[in-house]
Amino acid sequence: QVQLGESGGGLVQAGDSLRLSCGASGRTGSMYAVGWFRQAPGKEREFVASINYNGVITVYADSVKGRFTISRDNAKNTVYLQMNSLKPEDTAVYYCAARNTLAVGTIRSLYNYWGQGTQVTVSS
Repeated sequence: QVQLGESGGGLVQAGDSLRLSCGASGRTGSMYAVGWFRQAPGKEREFVASINYNGVITVYADSVKGRFTISRDNAKNTVYLQMNSLKPEDTAVYYCAARNTLAVGTIRSLYNYWGQGTQVTVSS
């Protein structure tokens, strides 16, 4: 089992930056791909970004491409989501998730472990 915990959310203005962190504990190691998802009020949880087990391969949703960067530090069992040029439409609860495979994934159902989420609110 893997336990995940997100941090770094908050209230910011449009154009600001935030860095989210996802810490892993339990049966951890580098053999997991990790993804970030988000869920806005009244909407389904959507894919944001994913990174493979060694950090070499990343994939992003079109809506965040060029503004968000996912990275990982396996020595610290932590994955980051650097969010720049934030927009009000980025407001959501952000979740990190891990899957029992090495490769990136964009589909929510492919992830085995989930964190509790952290709120990001961007004011205009």
